[in-house]
Amino acid sequence: MLKRLAKIASAFSITLLLAGCGQQSSSKTSGNNTYKTMTSDIIATMDPAQFTDAVSGQTLTDTMAGLYRYKGNKLTSDLAVKTDVSADQKTYTFHLRHGSKWSDGTDVTAADFVFAWQRVVDPATKSPYAFIMSGIKNADAITAGKMAASQLGVKAPDKYTFVVSLDQPIPYFKSMTCLQTFDPVEKKAVEKYGKNFAKTSAQLTFNGPFILKNWKGTDDSWVEVKNLNYWNAKNVHLKKITYQAVKENSTAVNLYKSGKLDDVSVTGQTAEAAKGQSGYHVIKQPWETYLRMNSQAVPAFGNTKVRQALSMAINRKAFINKVLGDGSTPATSAVTTNLFYNAKTGADFAKESLKGGYAQYTTYNLKKARKLFKQGMAEVGQKTLNFTFLANDTPAAKETAEYLQGTFQNLSTTGIKVKMTIKTVPQKSWLQMGTTHQYGMMASIWGPDYPDAENFLTRYTSSVSNFSGSWSSQQYDQYMANAAGKNATKPQARWNDLLKANRLITKEQGIIPLYQWGTVHLTKPSVKGVEYTPNSLFQYIGATNK
Repeated sequence: MLKRLAKIASAFSITLLLAGCGQQSSSKTSGNNTYKTMTSDIIATMDPAQFTDAVSGQTLTDTMAGLYRYKGNKLTSDLAVKTDVSADQKTYTFHLRHGSKWSDGTDVTAADFVFAWQRVVDPATKSPYAFIMSGIKNADAITAGKMAASQLGVKAPDKYTFVVSLDQPIPYFKSMTCLQTFDPVEKKAVEKYGKNFAKTSAQLTFNGPFILKNWKGTDDSWVEVKNLNYWNAKNVHLKKITYQAVKENSTAVNLYKSGKLDDVSVTGQTAEAAKGQSGYHVIKQPWETYLRMNSQAVPAFGNTKVRQALSMAINRKAFINKVLGDGSTPATSAVTTNLFYNAKTGADFAKESLKGGYAQYTTYNLKKARKLFKQGMAEVGQKTLNFTFLANDTPAAKETAEYLQGTFQNLSTTGIKVKMTIKTVPQKSWLQMGTTHQYGMMASIWGPDYPDAENFLTRYTSSVSNFSGSWSSQQYDQYMANAAGKNATKPQARWNDLLKANRLITKEQGIIPLYQWGTVHLTKPSVKGVEYTPNSLFQYIGATNK
């Protein structure tokens, strides 16, 4: 997942670093339609079936073409030039663009989609995103090991026709296909490279706007060059994109000031000091950072009052001001604001969810938190809440953990206490340990793959255990089943199901929402046309840097 960068320098030194950025922004640029930007970490994987993080997702978006992609806020055709939907909304027939090529010169066909999607649901692939295929005919049975992957409801009746059969209508299905998990994969390449497929750029084939070059798998910088064979190459104006992983604010600012990077993101005091500088702007994002608690490792986390107490003990506004300073806002529920709206009334889903007293569960109230904590600990028969907080090794993650450590200590009163130990590990280990539940508590991040509340809420159902820690609720599962089943084609009834689910997980604090992202960027004025899309990624088709 995307990660934040921490402040590491004093306000005085930051001010000196930023001084003069305005004058140099316009004169020192990459130019010649080469765009140099920073990223938060290295690429974790380039296998569409294995990715879970936004760094990999962004690179896949740059280099792969699926059925659809976003242009601004609009869903636009990529390889699907036409889509027919059956009257019962259970069959999608995608008519594919002729002439699209893989980077080895092979035609991109419907069979590539069939192969890729079957590969995702095949348990042997161990795709962490296999659950996203749920709803496609037989997907659940296949991921459970009860059916062969070949039985997935996808077929290619001819070279350029791709047919998908669903178990039930999915209102947002076309939007879902923008997720990189749904990208086609060239079977010939997978068979050729076997277990080494996608380990380096040389063991991959691409069909998107750009081609990844000379990536060895662990590089902290990489280059993408324009794919002249991409079907929409005429609108790809950037000749090259260079990414560099940067983990420190001072480094980011120096690289920006010297003209070595055209765009950087900064946080904390750096972000505060950057206000008013040339190129300063804030990108409001639908990403959310939340806390998940593993009751299998820490039984007390299974108590609702303990979870509520932990949430109410957090002064989110103070945390944002002290640690982030980047335009983020307090998260109030499991679903972010400015994402999903009522088609009839225009109401914001997340804001509507708070009506009826649900805002109290994410509102700072230390007095009530201490009372709930005392009651909860008595119910579990413990005097000490002892747990390990797992953090990645970025400065921001460490500072977040340290802030929470101090915050949770405030719950300690006579006779009961909190003992939180911080464990920091590299990003890849952090992702792996999160997937295998090797933590007591950890901060996780989620940005929507498509602009629907379901994309957040399905993650916390009992059948998807990786994301909520170990919280589950049969009532919650039923609400989500109704939204996906009997009410899938009834917009208002579906809205109500999702609303009830969000209110339930908010009341029980099955996960603890922490903050919704706002990212401060410094971008050279020469950069034009870069768009931030509803699926939380940047779109470079149409962008220039001259």
